[in-house]
Amino acid sequence: MLSYLKTTVCAAAGLAMAATSVIADPYADHRGETLVVNFPAHPHFDAVMKVLPEFTKETGINVEVDQLQYLKMRERQTLELTKNKGDYDLIAYVVFSKADYVYADQLENLARYFMNPKLADPNFDAEDLIDGYVANIGVAGGKKGYLPGPTGSLFGLPFGSETSILGYRKDIFEKHDLKVPETYDELLELACLIPELEPGMGGLASRAASGHHASHAFLLHLAPLGGRIFDDEWNPIVDNEAGVKAAEALKKIVNCGAEGSKTFGFAEAGASFLQGNSAMFLDSTVFAGQVNNPDKSKVVGKIGWAPHPVGVRAGSQTGGFGIGIPKNAPNKDAAFLLMQWLTSKKADKLIALAGGNPSRYSTHADPEVNEKFPHMETFGEALKNADPDWRPIIPVWGKINADLGTTLSKIIVDDFPIQESLEGVSVRTRALMDEAGYYTWTQ
Repeated sequence: MLSYLKTTVCAAAGLAMAATSVIADPYADHRGETLVVNFPAHPHFDAVMKVLPEFTKETGINVEVDQLQYLKMRERQTLELTKNKGDYDLIAYVVFSKADYVYADQLENLARYFMNPKLADPNFDAEDLIDGYVANIGVAGGKKGYLPGPTGSLFGLPFGSETSILGYRKDIFEKHDLKVPETYDELLELACLIPELEPGMGGLASRAASGHHASHAFLLHLAPLGGRIFDDEWNPIVDNEAGVKAAEALKKIVNCGAEGSKTFGFAEAGASFLQGNSAMFLDSTVFAGQVNNPDKSKVVGKIGWAPHPVGVRAGSQTGGFGIGIPKNAPNKDAAFLLMQWLTSKKADKLIALAGGNPSRYSTHADPEVNEKFPHMETFGEALKNADPDWRPIIPVWGKINADLGTTLSKIIVDDFPIQESLEGVSVRTRALMDEAGYYTWTQ
């Protein structure tokens, strides 16, 4: 379905080519308009802010940005999208908001915009967008309701793609002649070997704090170790062999971690790595922008990057943001032009050079981008294995996620039995899914 969507976009863009000889300026009808967009306070969007003036210079369309802390952004959008006429022409959102907004009919289906030869850029090249992120952040209504499939539609475009990546101390690895781990067996061995080789240093800095941090860390291991939260009939399978192995892996990593590891969130795990207290870090690519910042890092110039290690398969996370047009947006056509421009090859590269997270294969491979950020090519390779189904994008996931994260904390901190604890999560998850109607057609 994903290739079908991309083919549809490209075919529609081809229609626009015929119009280029007639419409010399595709932005003429919208010059002087002002768009209001809602972005989060986030490093990627800080980079976007540096590039936005180029859009106005090129198109004559003005852009006002309401940039908010993420949770406040979500609260504001929840209010704005229920109005008959909203204030926002374009919004950024995370993948779980996609599920909520599409189900509530609050995001525009993008088909009619890509079908419009006056709007669709024939050089947009949708095939260059990273597949897993188009699926994860943009498509709804297909397989499982949130993935591509014959019934799926496109409601947004990836904008600031992140995946899990392994950072490691090159100096420590060279000192002890260590091989960068490519498999989970190698990763887990090193996680506990390094503290023996370097007393006082943790092996792998990881999230573990009760709640969504512990759940996130567990999910990072679950996908590559072959697991899922549900099978294809929505039966909870978090307590199967793969789930147990993922929990065992997380517990081992935390037990071999730096002091305080059992309470680490994303910020604390990152700080442990930046301050030289941990030799490895496995989490989002967005973290890379800090490692060579001397104001935050004591390991400047000492960090190497490698793809997320492979278990039974390659499967790194999908994260980051997308952008979409609200159903109640006042200037939808101009908003589409901005969305298309921001995710174009030109802008994706400009944003990457300004420190943002690109969403195109070509940007990750670009020589100029890699000269400034040598890790970007490695990140591009890692993104090819990004799994759009590494966690379920369904409305009840928030409750399941909280329960899973609390239970995992008890496993890590209080030594609760893994199998029994995960079985409890599965039982409670089934009850939530039953209440939400997921077994209506199987009873």
